[in-house]
This record gives sequence, structure tokens and C-alpha cells, in this order.
Amino acid sequence: MIHPDTEVKFIGKEIGYGIVATKLIPEGTITWVQDELDQIYTAEQIANMLPFTQEMIDKFTFRNNKGNFVMCWDTAKYVNHSFNSNCLSTPYDFEIAIRDIHPGEELTDDYGYLNVTDAFKAKDEGTSRTTVYPDDLLNFHKEWDAKLLNSFRKIKQLPQPLKTLLPLNIRNIVNQILAGKKELDSILNLYYSEDVK
Repeated sequence: MIHPDTEVKFIGKEIGYGIVATKLIPEGTITWVQDELDQIYTAEQIANMLPFTQEMIDKFTFRNNKGNFVMCWDTAKYVNHSFNSNCLSTPYDFEIAIRDIHPGEELTDDYGYLNVTDAFKAKDEGTSRTTVYPDDLLNFHKEWDAKLLNSFRKIKQLPQPLKTLLPLNIRNIVNQILAGKKELDSILNLYYSEDVK
């Protein structure tokens, strides 16, 4: 489920629709949680679907570390890619804001940590990266881990409307990390490789 202070908005012809903040979403806010309504499909299930359905799966899902495809039931499926993303996935099936997201600003993910099946050229944002690759997690996880750690510490200081959607075991892990009793796992734990099943 996407954060409640968001809405779908037309971004432009090149991008289409995206998710924008309707209020300030401070750094450290949980912006998305994989919940019980999200649909999870195996590659085998998708192989037996109609071509149109497969096209929608390809467009609106991400691949988890088990190789399954996750389809968000709500508007979260409209979160677009950015090499300068303001949201970052944690290894615990939720995302957080890694900087303040202002009203009217689009919420974005770096698709490099979403296990894309094929490389694709993305919009030029003036960064050193211009293409998203299936193995980006192997190359950038240390950079993403550092960003995540900085913002993760702020979770307990903020109102978290999505916190109740976190499974109890995940809430316990988060509390242990925030209390200094456990280290934050690496985002590399999200990586899926066709070669290792």
C-alpha cells in the first residue's frame, strides 16, 4: 500500500502517470508496504497467461528476491523510475523516503533494485547512469545501503500511517535495528538471479 498522502497524476507524455505527494512526506517516512492484497505471481503462472496480461505484468510489477512478480493492488504500481529516486526499498518489503518529499513532488524508485528482467535506457537525468540493468543491485548496493541507513534512523521520530501494515516479525526487526540491537540488512538481499534458484 502506498502512503495515504499521495495521488495519481499525469506527469507528461514521455512518462505517463505517476504518484505525487499531496502533503509533505518527511525523510524516514514509510512510503510503501507490501501488504496482503498485493498479488504475487510465479514465472510459471505468467507463462500461461494471455499476451495482454503478460504485457501488464511486465509493465506494472517488480520482481522480488525469490523471482516472483509482485503486482501492487493500489496506485503504488504507478511509481516511476528515477536515478535520483526519493524513495528506497528496504530488505523488509517496505520502502522509505530517503529525503523530504514536498507536496506536488513525484515519488520515485530506482528500478535498479527491482530486479528488472531486461536492461532499459531511462530518461537522462544528468547522472552517470543512463541505463537500468538487471544486475544493478550487485553494483550499487553499498551506495543504496548508506542512503538507507541514514534515513532508516528517522523512522521512529515520525508519524507512520503505514506501520500497522508491517507484519509483526518485521516490526520487531525494525525495533531491534532502531534500538541498536541488530544491524540493518543490506539491500543486496533483494537481489534475484536467474542463475541461482
